[in-house]
Amino acid sequence: MSRATLAAALVGISSVALIGASKVPTIPSPADATTARYAQTMLAEGRQTFRFDTFGSEHFWGDTLQLHKAIAGAKNGGVGPGVSPKAALSVGLKVDADALPAALKAQIAAGKVNLDDPATTIALLKLNAVVGVKAFTNPDGSVKSMGIQCSFCHSTVDNSFAPGIGKRLDGWANRDLNVGAIIALAPNLQPVADLLGTDVGTVKKVLATWGPGRFDAELFKDGKAMRPDGKQAGTLIPPAFGLAGVNLATWTGFGSVPYWNAYVGVTEMHGSGTYYDARLSDKTQYPVSAKSGEWNTRGTPDRTTPKLGALQFYQLAIPAPKAVAGSYDRVAYTRGKALFDGPAKCATCHVPPLFTEPGQNLHTPAEMGVDAFQADRSPTHMYRTAPLAGLWTHQTGGFYHDGRFATLADVVEHYDSHFALKLSPRDKRDLVEYLKGI
Repeated sequence: MSRATLAAALVGISSVALIGASKVPTIPSPADATTARYAQTMLAEGRQTFRFDTFGSEHFWGDTLQLHKAIAGAKNGGVGPGVSPKAALSVGLKVDADALPAALKAQIAAGKVNLDDPATTIALLKLNAVVGVKAFTNPDGSVKSMGIQCSFCHSTVDNSFAPGIGKRLDGWANRDLNVGAIIALAPNLQPVADLLGTDVGTVKKVLATWGPGRFDAELFKDGKAMRPDGKQAGTLIPPAFGLAGVNLATWTGFGSVPYWNAYVGVTEMHGSGTYYDARLSDKTQYPVSAKSGEWNTRGTPDRTTPKLGALQFYQLAIPAPKAVAGSYDRVAYTRGKALFDGPAKCATCHVPPLFTEPGQNLHTPAEMGVDAFQADRSPTHMYRTAPLAGLWTHQTGGFYHDGRFATLADVVEHYDSHFALKLSPRDKRDLVEYLKGI
């Protein structure tokens, strides 16, 4: 047999084998089947935790601060005027349309539901329709407490039914949410004032500085209510999608996704659970947590730690949403991508497709060309390279950790100046279109 004949025969045999193999159904091994079942279970459990678990936070927000009473209002067993659905929507709370019965949707659409009545808000809470908030009721149906969930800050809705009412968008930063204004409604803020060593009036003033889409996750650790320049000290609520493969999950790189979930679940949401970080026992950098012992919290029962694995699994499974067709200039996007990956040097740090560095994705304030205030509130004293995928979803409130740059064009201008890139006006516009389309 000649070499040519032999080669042809081998090719023919390989082709037949490949064709035959494609027709044979793949039967997963027992180990593969177990892994698949585990993945589905973790995904479902994580979604449930993200959307609905309070971690026992009702003991703080309800039992201690009495926030539910301010929401209910005096006419419904609480205090004050109460919070109507219109008022709730105005401070960025969202309503899950899928939790509403069809008859109620029809009534709302027909204008037959009083959206100025706090009793309607209570009804929505009882339906578990208010994203991120859960009411606990007495046997007679009155509200006795309330807790919050991960989705309070890190979910919004698609507005498909009405503004602020629609299908859930998990992982999206709720940049409409005025956390400070909501907390300030609590009838009993004295425990917060005591923790910070101040008075209730000062606490309310600080809460009023945050504004929509901002929260100060370090206040209960270092007590720094304001920046040295007199501006508010909160940071923008970050998205919780597109985090698969990303090392550090916060603006200043405190830790990974499960670290941050424990930090928030136990020390910010004030759920019951375990949180430990000896770095936050430093009396100089973190006088509040060093005194309170919050750096080594051992809540019982631990309602947080058992949920961290599945919660992380779900968050890592949430992809960054694709930009809507027509929301950016496709031709300019293509030119911008070439600049991003090349002359503009953006991809040096924002490495595609993660759009952050694989590994230790931290930089000094000097490297970033910004002040060190927020970085120095972190044990790292640095800033994280923020992942950029899905950037189009969180343009409200500005960019960087504190929204100091109002537009993407401002961000590009900053980097052009800081790194002396000498980009042309068209280059800058093209980069903006690319960032909008990532």
